[in-house]
Parts: sequence; C-alpha cells; structure tokens
Amino acid sequence: MSETLNKTTGPVDNSHSPNSYYRALSGEAAKLTSGFWAHRQAVNHKVSLKHGYAMLNKAGNIHNLKLAAGLESGNFRGINFYDETVYKWLEGLGWELGRAPDEELQALADEVISLIAAAQQPNGYLNSYYQVVEPERKWADLDFSHELYCAGHLIQAAIAFKRAVNDERLLEIACHFADHIESVFGFGKKEAACGHPEIEMALVELSRLTGEERYLHLAQFFLDQRGKKKMQGLGANGPEYHQDHVAIREADGVDGHAVRQMYLATAVADLYMETGEQALLETSQRLWEDMTRGKMYITGGIGSRYDGESFGESYELPADQCYCETCAAIGSFFWNWRMLLISGESRYADLMERLLYNGILSSPGLDGVSFFYVNPLMLRNGRYVRLSANPPEEQKSSGRPEWHKVACCPSNTMRLRASLSSYFVTSNDAGFQIHQYSNMAISFKDSQITVETEYPWDGQIKITVTESSDKPWALALRVPGWCQNFGMKINGQDANGSLQKGYVTLERIWKAGDVLEANFAMSPFLVEADPRIDSVRNCVAIQRGPIVYCLEEHDQESGVNLLDIMIDTGAEIISRRQPELLGSVVTLETTGYLSDRSTWQENNLYRPVASEIKKTSSDRKLNLIAIPYYAWGNRGLKSMRVWIPRAPE
Repeated sequence: MSETLNKTTGPVDNSHSPNSYYRALSGEAAKLTSGFWAHRQAVNHKVSLKHGYAMLNKAGNIHNLKLAAGLESGNFRGINFYDETVYKWLEGLGWELGRAPDEELQALADEVISLIAAAQQPNGYLNSYYQVVEPERKWADLDFSHELYCAGHLIQAAIAFKRAVNDERLLEIACHFADHIESVFGFGKKEAACGHPEIEMALVELSRLTGEERYLHLAQFFLDQRGKKKMQGLGANGPEYHQDHVAIREADGVDGHAVRQMYLATAVADLYMETGEQALLETSQRLWEDMTRGKMYITGGIGSRYDGESFGESYELPADQCYCETCAAIGSFFWNWRMLLISGESRYADLMERLLYNGILSSPGLDGVSFFYVNPLMLRNGRYVRLSANPPEEQKSSGRPEWHKVACCPSNTMRLRASLSSYFVTSNDAGFQIHQYSNMAISFKDSQITVETEYPWDGQIKITVTESSDKPWALALRVPGWCQNFGMKINGQDANGSLQKGYVTLERIWKAGDVLEANFAMSPFLVEADPRIDSVRNCVAIQRGPIVYCLEEHDQESGVNLLDIMIDTGAEIISRRQPELLGSVVTLETTGYLSDRSTWQENNLYRPVASEIKKTSSDRKLNLIAIPYYAWGNRGLKSMRVWIPRAPE
C-alpha cells in the first residue's frame, strides 16, 4: 500500500487498536466508482453540502459564531447547541474534499474554519451560545448545555480534515479545546458527564489520531461518570434520558433517548478496542442483543416513543407512531461498525446494510435538499405531525422539509454519505474483506481489484483482480443475511471457499485478470414479525434483497384506502425494473384484496365478532404495487404502510 494510503483513514482508525478482528481500510483504499451509492455521493457533493451551508446561514448557526468572534452584532438565534450542526456539516465537507476536491466547497471550508478559529477563546473554550448569551454559566448545566456534545462534533470534524486533506487548522482548534476540557474535568476536578453522549467517542478517536493517551483517559473518565443518577431527565423521563440511570458495566439493555444510547454504546465499543476490558465488550453484546431482539424496527430504525425520543419496552414497536429518528439510525450504524471491527461477525454488517438501505436512506429526499427527521412505517392520509422536528405549521405537506429547527439529521446524513466508502471494506493480516457491495476500486498492499454490480437491485457481484503480488492472500465476501442461496466462480469454475462468521473466504495466489463472480439469489419474500409485537400481528412486510418495501397511495388504484387493503400471502410477487420511477427502482407487484366495509353500520366502531373469520365474496381482488421504503414521500405526502394485513385463507 502506498504511503498516502497508510496515512489516510476514515472516521475510525483502529490500525493500532489491539482488540480488533478487522482493520478499517484507508479512505482512499476503497473508492465508490459508479452506481447506487456513488450517485448519492455525487448528489451530496453537488447539492446537499451547498444546501447545508445556505441553511446554516438562514437559520442563524453561522451568525452565532460570528457573534462569538465579534464579527457581527445582534441577537443569538436558535438553540444553545446550534454549533453542532455546523461541525457535522463541516465534517461532511472534510470527507468530501478528500474524496473529490472542489474549489467552491474548499472556499466554504476555509471561511467557516477561519470563523471558528476567530470565535475560540484564548483558553480554548468554544461555544457560541455560552460565549454570547450566558457566559457566566459555562459548564454549569451539563444536563442540557450540550457543551461537551458540541465539542465532540468539533473534534470529529477536525479529524476528518486532518485525515482526508491533511489540513490541521481545525485540529489545532479542537486540541486546544480538548486540553481546556481536560483542565476542567477529571478526578479531583469537576466530576460530571454531558447529558448528551458524544464527546467520549470523539476523544477516543482523537487519541488514535494524535497518540495522546490522556484523551483516551478523559474518554474513560466521562464514561465512568454515568449511572450516578444525578441528571434530572426530561418530562416523564428520568435519568435514563441522559444515559445516567445505570453504570455502563451494569447495563442490561438499551433504554432512554435512542440517539444518546447509540452514541454511548459506540464509545463503549471504541474504548474496548483500546483497553480490552472484557466488561465493556460484555456490555456491548448485552445492549445489542436487547435492541435487536425486541426494540428495533424492520428498517433498522430505533426509538418507538415520541416522549423522550426513546426506546420503549421490548416488542413495543408501533408502526404508525414510531419515532425512528434518523440520527438514532446513523448512531446504530456507527456502533455496528465498531462491533464488526471487534468481532468479525457478519450480523453487524447485516444490520449496517439494513440501516443503509432503509432506516437511514429514507431520510434524505431524492433531490438532496429535503430531509425527514423521523421515519414512520405508516402514514395515514398524508398527515404525520412529527415528520419534522419543526412545529407542524412549519412543515410542508408536499414532502420532506428542507431543514429543521433542530437540524442534526440532515447534517448527519451529509457526513455519513461523504465518508461512506470507509465502511465497505476492511483488512487483516490474511487479506481483505468486503462487507457492503457497490461498484468500487479497492487497493490492498500490492494488490488492486475492481467490483462491478447492480446491487441492491441484482445480487450478482463481479470482482476483477487488476494487480496482485506473487504471494497468496485471502478475499472474504459477506453472505447477506437475507440470502438463502448463493454461488461463486473463479474464472468460470465453481469456487468453494471456507464459510466462517458469515463470510466466504477464498485464499490463493491471485493473478491480474482473475475474475471472481458471486451470485446472491435475490427474490422477493414476505417477512412476519414476532407475534408479541402487537401492532403488526397477522401482518407481513415485503422485502427484496436488503430493501424493505412499502405501499404508497400514489401507486394503487384510485380511491383505494390503504387501511382497507389485505395481501394474498400465497400470490406470486413480480419484480419490475422502473428506470424512470423515483430515480430508478425495482417495484414489486402482487395480489391483494380490498375489504368490503359495506357490512359495517355507518356509526359503529365496534361490533360482535362473527363465528367464522374469512375473506368474504364481496372483498375485491386488486393489484398491489410496492416501492422501496426509502423512496416514499418523494411525490408528496399521501398514505403509506410497510406492514400489510394478511388476507384470511
């Protein structure tokens, strides 16, 4: 591998972390070249990041930093944690400039980095709200001040610029702030933690970048402050809202505010990679099992309650009133990436895939300038007051809002898309592993390969070796959890590799021109939920490959109410490629029935049940058309549902 590739890494660099099964590859070692995800990266580059800059100016985030720098006068605008949106957007800008240099984006970066430098106080402190509005209350209300939370996002933005484009300006600011934080917090100093976890994983990564173990120790300090039940909570939510209800090593399940829980779980996994403390790994495994066994939606989304944006009880997963905040899904993605690096187990990559194509991808509109904050699995009559974090009167009934008063989700999607290739491939001493499939060019030591595929619409993967050393090395491919049948060929001959931890590994002396072809059979199938999920009992969802589908009113017969639809679970499901629909998708068609409601008396909501429940002769047969769940809401908001009642036998 070239010297440049050794120096450039993505958001996580565990190359020297002793407790890792896989190593994250350089950000330049795996590049998306075309196809599904490369197109979305291009939209992020050309449209979303520039839109983000415009919105940050419009909402006042940039203005607030100018106030702190003494460059403007006026009143502070927005909420006390508005700086974090600037930092997350800036992180996305850093990764994107490393991926595809751009003079216009570079000018925006130069402007905002200079502004942040001007706003920083001589002692290193940096938070526009507490510098302008309440300077006497710095570090006074850690439950809700978000000072450390904002600092964490600043650190991550600084890491992006250093790793992606070797720009240290933001890193100097971030280290100065981190040093100030270290002077304030610690044993024998201020012993407390932030109400919103984030600083912990940022400090671990800063330690990895700089080699300064004191940042790692500070991250551990903040983790160890949790569980003392000092934080007041919010509304009906107690200290679990702030992740202060239980000591980290004693937690037996996910609880409280979903985003906070995910960011904290990510930091626990990060800290394990560095320290090897078994209790931290055991905590991570318990939390993951609890989440995936009873507190996660089919899309990978998490957070079933409005109240506190929080997890509910196990199996409390309402389809129509779920919260499923985009940031929670992205936080889960980050956490699962660390768990994959630690364990090498495909179940974590499977969940990352589920999130990528469903729970995360449903947030940004196809236009790149509109975003859902929450992601319900059912919408009645095109109305859902929580589609935005804004008050209902600020929403647009036509679809996704262009921004939010709390704009954490749009900026989060931007930074993830810009760094996406960092999560697709890893390496170890034997070779490298492909976890997510896309058209890519991959470099590993002295070897190079290209990947060609129509994934996620087609399960055929073609891998061509373009350059190779004369020594044997291993190539491992994840077998997707949804796949029931697969086959592999090398140069046209059947290949039988070893199957371990959900990966097929093929080791040989590869030569330039060798072609590996994998075929993961991709047919539509129906999914049912654990019957303890009361809200979707006797319903099914439709999935094809990694993509969960939904019915949207736009595609059904005119006048059909989605509340009256049932699906024939024995009918064939037909796949149709639709290049002109919703940015090119595969739609699914099957048979359903429209329930005859005429037997209900007009004013009756309830009635005695008939002795026999069956499909009546008056139920009308109809054709159902399903689209990828991620694409809903791009043609205006109308009714939508993922879970469909079964038609009686």
